[in-house]
Amino acid sequence: MRHLIDPLDFTEEETTRILDLAERISLYPDAYCHVADNKKLATLFYEPSTRTRLSFESAMLSLGGQTLGFSGAEQSSFTKGETVADTARVVSCYPCGHLCMPAFLSSIQGMVDIIILPRRSLTL
Repeated sequence: MRHLIDPLDFTEEETTRILDLAERISLYPDAYCHVADNKKLATLFYEPSTRTRLSFESAMLSLGGQTLGFSGAEQSSFTKGETVADTARVVSCYPCGHLCMPAFLSSIQGMVDIIILPRRSLTL
């Protein structure tokens, strides 16, 4: 499994393939409207990011999937002292994908080390 933390994590060829796929999805949405059936994407936003959150949630819904998560730290158990690592452990039991925007960049690697995606991950 690979994690996308930085756009430079992809090679130029991989980036081109992803953009080509995005174009095909845009041109032929009906062909892709069920590829994420029965799949969930966890959207964990520890800081507000309305456009990014809605973009990912809209994309997942367009592919037939569902989303779960929160749009700010104040809507999570973070306010009660739960660590990002604790949240990552629990949430990794549910979805096939994760989108996380932590308030602290150092939290990303901590989540990557904890989150284990099930074998039923989404493939386009």
